[in-house]
Amino acid sequence: MEENREGLISSLFPQVGMEFNTIDEAWMFWISYGGQKGFEVTKIYTNKRKSDGKVRSCRYVCANEGHRKKDKRDHLTKCPRAETRTDCQVRMGLIMDREKETYKVADLILEHNHMLQLPQTSHLMVSQRKISELQGFEIETADDAGIGPKAAHELACVQVGGSSNLSYTLRDHKNYLRAKHQREMAYGQAGSMLMYFQDKIAENPSFQYAL
Repeated sequence: MEENREGLISSLFPQVGMEFNTIDEAWMFWISYGGQKGFEVTKIYTNKRKSDGKVRSCRYVCANEGHRKKDKRDHLTKCPRAETRTDCQVRMGLIMDREKETYKVADLILEHNHMLQLPQTSHLMVSQRKISELQGFEIETADDAGIGPKAAHELACVQVGGSSNLSYTLRDHKNYLRAKHQREMAYGQAGSMLMYFQDKIAENPSFQYAL
């Protein structure tokens, strides 16, 4: 039932009055919609109740919202980064229904003022990139075998028919290993595994493991 709901939500377009059970569900929907349309997403603000910390309202936007703030050190930069923000007005604002404690879309703009990502490459946007459990296992196995990140990533690209078909980049690969090594240094290998499983249970209460 839950899988059917997630599949339905991922195939829908935002509409005023659309309702979500939780604020996390709304955010995952916005990420999915951004991936379908080809734009990066971000959160611009979140208001919480002081009494219990629950979100009262929030707004999700296109990452091209606004303009980059000027830095006093800009004149010292030899090769400044290109301006990517275009003051795009695309947004989805949500408010809590106090009686049901669900979240409804109350404010919505969907027309962009910039080019969108092509469908063939939208999966490589920051908000869409992800490393699955199986991919994580393969990355760790290659690392344990002494295979460097670049070689392991190139092999993963070959296995899926090219880098454009892989859901993560070489940088993501290196960041994954860096986080793994940091956990092992902080908790030891056994502690790192236990922490990993606890994170999985937090994400999915039905997840089971045995040591």
